[in-house]
Amino acid sequence: MSDFPSEIIIVPILFIALPWLIMHYVTKWKTASSITNDDESLLDELYHLAKRLDTRMETVERLVASDDPSFRPARLVHDSEEDTESLRELDRMIAEKKGASK
Repeated sequence: MSDFPSEIIIVPILFIALPWLIMHYVTKWKTASSITNDDESLLDELYHLAKRLDTRMETVERLVASDDPSFRPARLVHDSEEDTESLRELDRMIAEKKGASK
């Protein structure tokens, strides 16, 4: 067995197994990095749910503030212009995507 050339094992590993292994994982990474249609619809649904809950919280805070003038909400809804602009941009992107899909 000592006369068995090691090149017979090393060459196929270098030129067949190693490239196959690399290409296999590159393909896996590419498919895993993209968002599926189900994921996109779930994100859209969660976004709308968050907007509805935010509106409800604003309503509750307004009602409590009308009953108790000393009440100060713990959170400030859309306090900064950056937050408001980010939400407007997100709404525009969603509207464009829906317009493009129709």
